[in-house]
Amino acid sequence: MKTVRRMLYRDIGSSVFFVALAFLSLSYFIDFVDELQKLDRSGYTLLRAILSASVELPGNLYELMPIAVLIGSIYALSRLAQTSEFTILRTGGLSPSRALRLLTVLALFFSAFTFAIGEYVVPFTERQMVLMRADFAGGRKIGGTGAWLKERRMTELGERHYSVNVRGIDGKGNLEGIRIFEFDADGRHLSRINARYGVVGADRAWTLSDAEVTVWPTGSGKGDKDTVAHSVESSLRWSTTLSAAVVSAAVLPVKTMSTAELWRYSRHLSDQEQATQRYQIQFWKKALYPLACIVLTALALPFAYLHARGGGISLKVFGGIMLGIGFVLLNNVAGHIGMLRDWTPWVVAATPSLFFLMISLAAFAWLVRYR
Repeated sequence: MKTVRRMLYRDIGSSVFFVALAFLSLSYFIDFVDELQKLDRSGYTLLRAILSASVELPGNLYELMPIAVLIGSIYALSRLAQTSEFTILRTGGLSPSRALRLLTVLALFFSAFTFAIGEYVVPFTERQMVLMRADFAGGRKIGGTGAWLKERRMTELGERHYSVNVRGIDGKGNLEGIRIFEFDADGRHLSRINARYGVVGADRAWTLSDAEVTVWPTGSGKGDKDTVAHSVESSLRWSTTLSAAVVSAAVLPVKTMSTAELWRYSRHLSDQEQATQRYQIQFWKKALYPLACIVLTALALPFAYLHARGGGISLKVFGGIMLGIGFVLLNNVAGHIGMLRDWTPWVVAATPSLFFLMISLAAFAWLVRYR
């Protein structure tokens, strides 16, 4: 059995490797050509285009890994069936359940590799890519209205609510165009801070540059206390509970966040009574996405039980590509529909994998029983 395991793992592993390499080469070429269109802009060099396209490779590998596993497994198993090697293995005692267990172990390795890439490598490279593009473009604007953060905390004067607006970030990750609105428990507007730049410190205190502070009277004082106070500070320290991780999650794309960061940011939004559906769906999708390698490997196993001595391996590989595309489309569409319909996040993320798993097990059981 050790020889059988080694042969299956070698054939499937090499096929998955070459399929992933082909997909990565194609994606790199497309990204590089897209970056070449920016060469006419001042300061954008060929080296920067090569580097920018290279930084996107880990993200492309993470997205393409389940499809590469499916196509590589189908190719390897179909070739074994075509040459009757898999038939010989079955005659030698390789039962369907044992074959499924062998492929499950290999699929677990692919899942662990995909999880490691998506959890540790992709967030770092995506963050660097965003900062690189922001540095070249002179900053990164966040939508039309910027990113909004909310904070609620108890102070010596009672409960305070803060609404923070950030218009963008620069190439070093510093915040730009900051507006901070302070309200009391009754919703009265107490103060406003406008700052050109801001840096989030490790102690959760923000250092604001060129800050304008406006304080409105509460109506409880007399004389000068009832006038609006306005001041300008070249540097202002603003204490807050909004950490650097929370701010990064709000101002950077979702791809820059790991599974743990998505979970922590969802909890922060929930504590501040903000909508969490989008980030909860992204959390479950990112947590369950590596398991797609197991599902798609199981989907490839029935191809080993087809009679392929007459040829047709190219048709089977084409069918595998269509299945992989179908899985990606269903996985993306399910997320959008889940947000529109307000479905349970883990159900939305797990439905595509469960659907294809049922298809693979049904096809496998039918082929083993009737073919």
